[in-house]
Amino acid sequence: MSVDRSQLRERAQKLPPVIPQLGLKALQASVVVPGAVRYLRDRRAYRALPEAERLRWRDAFPKLGDRMSTSPYDAHYLHQDTWAANRVADAQPSRHVDVGSRVDYVCFLTAVTNVAFVDIRPLTANVEKLESIEGSILDMPFEDQSLESVSCLHVVEHIGLGRYGDPLDPLGSRKGMAELQRVVAPGGQLLFSTPVGAPRVCFNAHRIHDPQDLREQFGELELVEFAGVDDAGQFRRHRELDELAGSAYACGMYHFRRPL
Repeated sequence: MSVDRSQLRERAQKLPPVIPQLGLKALQASVVVPGAVRYLRDRRAYRALPEAERLRWRDAFPKLGDRMSTSPYDAHYLHQDTWAANRVADAQPSRHVDVGSRVDYVCFLTAVTNVAFVDIRPLTANVEKLESIEGSILDMPFEDQSLESVSCLHVVEHIGLGRYGDPLDPLGSRKGMAELQRVVAPGGQLLFSTPVGAPRVCFNAHRIHDPQDLREQFGELELVEFAGVDDAGQFRRHRELDELAGSAYACGMYHFRRPL
């Protein structure tokens, strides 16, 4: 039986952060049980319809969490991907390099320009105008100040926690940010996002960083724009850094540029 996990995540994010895992399981059950009842009712009603096809239990594929009044989405990923794609389209680079972001976003960017995707887990999909490069954010295969357009979205918070096979390192996020800064060319841009708010480590899922501290990690770059999604799931461009300080789990989006 399948439940829409993005919908569950949206609901869970609205709960206080102290809710234990048991609470999430109860939340999932609250979707599954009514969905199962509806499924059995609808299956019986469908079989009774004129010209209904034969329904065999071995072919059953229950989808129990899709009956919603609006289309579900993850506020962090939808807004950050849309925001970053628009910034790439504005810049019109001859090539864009992404480091570890969602592969859907990376592939859709090929409608705008040639894209190189760097990740410790190579992308094997055959997509026109996309180059997959096996590599680490801790040691990228590019010369200093050589890239005109770079993005790294909802990635750096995981570095050093071992979740994706990377080495354990308390300084992993900071080392990743230093490497991103290193490769941005004069006049080039970096599109960067990560969870922001009250600093803490949620091992081994992610870290949350203070938004001002993140800005200081990129001291060689100018901050062109700070956008973000707050704890209520509301996106807004051109925020102040302190607007999201102290948040439970907001998303900060930084548009940096290296001075000429």
